[in-house]
Amino acid sequence: MASKHIHHTTIRVLYGDTDAGGVVYNANYLRFFERGRTELMREWVLPYREIEKLGFILPVTECWSRFKAPAYYDDLIIVETEVAELSRLKCKFSYRIMREDGSGKKPRLLVKGYSVHAAVTPAGKLTRLPEEIIQKMSQFAVESDLK
Repeated sequence: MASKHIHHTTIRVLYGDTDAGGVVYNANYLRFFERGRTELMREWVLPYREIEKLGFILPVTECWSRFKAPAYYDDLIIVETEVAELSRLKCKFSYRIMREDGSGKKPRLLVKGYSVHAAVTPAGKLTRLPEEIIQKMSQFAVESDLK
């Protein structure tokens, strides 16, 4: 993540996030990505509830993750989220999930990944992002084909 526009969300790992081995179950990292993305949108763009009132939704059309180290119950993790790409029809968010160990050392990278979201109507038809959303998101998008 090379952008200066990185949003940080802190999450406490719940017991229910872990598997029988005591580590965070892999699919739950997608939920953590979603928490980071939701908070970025709420604070910097518009809450998803307001986005839906504009007549579109942003479903995931693609996602990828790379696991580097496990998170455990009660860990305090940090989700770094940025708008990696932006176009009139879709956006891509990049994520890094890290854990600080309290020693003052650099946080440990646990997972990195991305998700791509298409703008669609509630009926599922591809649509353009509203200009209001494009203007707000383009201020901190790493890459954009709108310029």
